[in-house]
Amino acid sequence: MPSARADLSLFASALAARLPGQWTSNYRQHLTYEDQCATIDRLWDRGHVEYIVSQYALGHLAILHGPDGQHLYVTDRPLQPGQFVVAPLSPDVEPHHFVGVEEPNGIAVSNDPVRAAAHIARRLLPRYAAARDAVRRSLVDRPEPPHREAPPQVDQTLTLTWYEDGVLGAPYKDVPEEARETLYVHGFQYVPHQAAFLLPASYGEADRAVRILAVALRLAARGIGVNLRHSTPAATHQPRPPAVAQPRPALPAAPHARTR
Repeated sequence: MPSARADLSLFASALAARLPGQWTSNYRQHLTYEDQCATIDRLWDRGHVEYIVSQYALGHLAILHGPDGQHLYVTDRPLQPGQFVVAPLSPDVEPHHFVGVEEPNGIAVSNDPVRAAAHIARRLLPRYAAARDAVRRSLVDRPEPPHREAPPQVDQTLTLTWYEDGVLGAPYKDVPEEARETLYVHGFQYVPHQAAFLLPASYGEADRAVRILAVALRLAARGIGVNLRHSTPAATHQPRPPAVAQPRPALPAAPHARTR
């Protein structure tokens, strides 16, 4: 026969008293499922604890506050009345400081506070401390997010145009001299009566995509920028006029019922 579920508030208080260092417990109740979503964002777990919190309406939780800004999330383990789950909460830092840091993840513990505290101290807290140390190092080494820099300005550019007949190309006069051989090598053909380098539609979409990428990479290495445009701008749809309610046509009068 399954054991009755232990009281979370009492369990969390007893657990805080038995963890190493000074810990306090803060018990909270949820009126709605949405109320627990704020905690999901801070949960430092990518395992079963995150799954439980995201999939179940739990109704309550406890946060344990420990030394040096440590915080542990505690709640019921659904379908296991004799167990709780415990997971670290992440520090309040920028997202890029977590890059490369292994998730400490949470664990399931029994409803015996003495055994649970020993389990947390042996398995969870060392992983939590290692992850926090890694984040601290990231704060020093990468104080600012690694934003991508804009490319340097180039003196020459090649604009390839999708024409309405499905052909891709560029007018001869607009192709830098240094780019012409690259176009030839990758399948572009010079069509004299159109005065343009053209990549025939007969190559197919996948083949043309590979050739365009190869051209862009080769020219970029030579300091030539590559643009891709359509020959005509995308059609803009005019907004529809608001619908006007029309009067309903009158229904024909119902025929008189026949008498037998």
